[in-house]
Amino acid sequence: MEGFDHGEIYQSVNFFSQDDNQDENNQATNLKHYKKKFKEFLRQFHEGNFNYKYRDNLKRNYNLKQYWIEINLADLVAYNDSLAEILYKQPTEYLPIFEEAAKEVADEITTPRPIGEEEMEDIQVLLSSEANCTSLRGMKPDKVSKLIKISGIIISATGIRSKAKAISIQCRSCRNVIPNINIRPGLEGYPMPRQCGVEQAGRPKCPLDPYFIMPDKCKCVDFQTLKLQELHEQVPQGEMPRHVQLYVDRYLCDRAVPGNKVMILGILSIRKVAKTGARPGNKDKALVGIRSSYIRVVGIQVDGENTGSGSFKVFSPEEEEVFRHLAADPDIYDRISKSIAPSIYGATDMKKAIACLLFGGSRKRMPDGLCRRGDINVLMIGDPGTAKSQLLKFVENVAPVGVYTSGKGSSAAGLTASVSRDPSTRNFVMEGGAMVLADGGVVCIDEFDKMREDDRVAIHEAMEQQTISIAKAGITTTLNTRCSVLAAANSIYGRWDDTKGEENLNFMPTILSRFDMIFIVKDEHQENRDITLAKHVLNIHANADHIDNNVSEGELSLNLLKKYIHYCRLNCGPRLTIEAGEKLKNRYVMMRTSTDRHEKGSDKKHSIPITVRQLEAVIRISESLAKMRLLPFANEIHVDEALRLFQVSTMSAAMSGSLAGAEGFTTNEDYEMLTRIEKRLKKRLAIGTQISEQRIIQSFVEQKYAESDVRKVIYTMIRRGELQHRVQRKMLYRYL
Repeated sequence: MEGFDHGEIYQSVNFFSQDDNQDENNQATNLKHYKKKFKEFLRQFHEGNFNYKYRDNLKRNYNLKQYWIEINLADLVAYNDSLAEILYKQPTEYLPIFEEAAKEVADEITTPRPIGEEEMEDIQVLLSSEANCTSLRGMKPDKVSKLIKISGIIISATGIRSKAKAISIQCRSCRNVIPNINIRPGLEGYPMPRQCGVEQAGRPKCPLDPYFIMPDKCKCVDFQTLKLQELHEQVPQGEMPRHVQLYVDRYLCDRAVPGNKVMILGILSIRKVAKTGARPGNKDKALVGIRSSYIRVVGIQVDGENTGSGSFKVFSPEEEEVFRHLAADPDIYDRISKSIAPSIYGATDMKKAIACLLFGGSRKRMPDGLCRRGDINVLMIGDPGTAKSQLLKFVENVAPVGVYTSGKGSSAAGLTASVSRDPSTRNFVMEGGAMVLADGGVVCIDEFDKMREDDRVAIHEAMEQQTISIAKAGITTTLNTRCSVLAAANSIYGRWDDTKGEENLNFMPTILSRFDMIFIVKDEHQENRDITLAKHVLNIHANADHIDNNVSEGELSLNLLKKYIHYCRLNCGPRLTIEAGEKLKNRYVMMRTSTDRHEKGSDKKHSIPITVRQLEAVIRISESLAKMRLLPFANEIHVDEALRLFQVSTMSAAMSGSLAGAEGFTTNEDYEMLTRIEKRLKKRLAIGTQISEQRIIQSFVEQKYAESDVRKVIYTMIRRGELQHRVQRKMLYRYL
């Protein structure tokens, strides 16, 4: 015993050996006891009419070569609450026992098996629970090695790799083999022995680190790592969203992709912090006890339709009764429009359009595999100070999934998707942007005109096809962006100038045609309206400190409106009736050939045709109006209101000349004239030529061309990047 004083003996073999052996025996007996209980649960648990749920599922899945079974913890509690409690508190020890029990039960119920399949496959036990979720910010150290349930959105996923669950190692010197070393699941590894444990009688001692892994004798499983971000509504104001790494293996791989809203049941685990850039003499290597957390997933539930985090929640019968009463109200359309940003005065038609955007139309999948979007896109453009940004912020709060971003601070990668390198594996990993994360909801883009043209072009496919195609760094894939776009922009001159027409817009026709409704918002000076507006604003500021939860008459509370929108999107997918379709067809043909006589004192006829895109926009608006009332079909009344909204928004902007050049809003004669001017302009301006704007216009006017047409061509070429202008005392242009 003298060595203890000198620090030479650190462990005594006989010290407490009897108690240790007794503890091991008790542990082994305990595991056998619970393994027997788990087997009894799988064999005997049944529902009404003696439906042996898990025994039948296990047999069916095994015969289909799907070696997994999903267990609901509520059933385990109903059968034996001690089993559920031990599985909740010590899942690391008892989940493998549960899988062994499932394997033995599967062996019993599938005997005899076909020739060549006598060897049993391992069974993976997946868990599900009806318990409430824990937020990422609520994960505390006392939850380590216990089951937790969290919700969030997947923002990136690695490729599928292999992890050994059992290895065999061999000594290079003496060829000693240590077989079937079990590896703990998760992101933990196995520390290789530093020395060979074979007796070295009569031969030299084996060197340090003699062992190597025998690849042909390893048993491996597939695994994948995901990055989970907390949901947008769970992030406190002004804070960064938090992330956690997920480890999924075997049959849980490829269950979720970036953009999916998921509910995760897993084991909170810890691992060593990876040392990045550590040098041999670095003092940081001496730090111990520093660990990072990750979740080993044992159950995953994916929101397939991506209709928001609330889709996991089942509505109570009382809530459904309230929703049915709301849908039966004949004034529900007006009540919903009044409930949208009630603190903002006026803008009635714009609020009705936003209500249609929130409910959306019906997504359709054609027999040939193509999809027609049901989401509605709205653009608000005009004077500053007309509450466009406030409407966007309200929609972000009330939408099932809402993402708010500013055009100036958004890049193409931030809106669509980016490809980055994983620091641990150095492989490329794809991360979804704002439109991918808003799948099933609304993207609110403020200052849309401040975006670079290249970034706006990146969302063309996302707005119409509702997918994003990525081909970067060897990654070729397609992500879903089934979301609506609500954008707000200002005029190129700051305030709207009626004399400039389409020159107020700094948008390409390709992006304008993807918006179903385009509103031109003007700050008009009318004394009576200004008095009413001033009273409304003063009343809001005067009563700001008096918090009153009671909403005004006819309005719906924010919480009720959000639930009702979510319920309608989940449970209703209306279609046009035959009569409504016939009426819309007639109106479409009439609008294609109608003339505009609104210009007073002018006998010139402007044909304002619309294309199939505008026709589909009216169909989507009609379906959203029917969805507000939970109706299976959109009738003629809904078509009339949809046509009225389209008339006061896009058609009104087109008739004012503001959308000239956009798809469907330029006559063939005007288009040929503009093309002719553009060709002449390109011939005249060689590469590098500099000339004043006034000189160009004067030259074309002398050739009997209209000054407005020439200006239109010049500004279009500037937006396309074919002309550059320098703002000096006179404007200079260069053709590239």
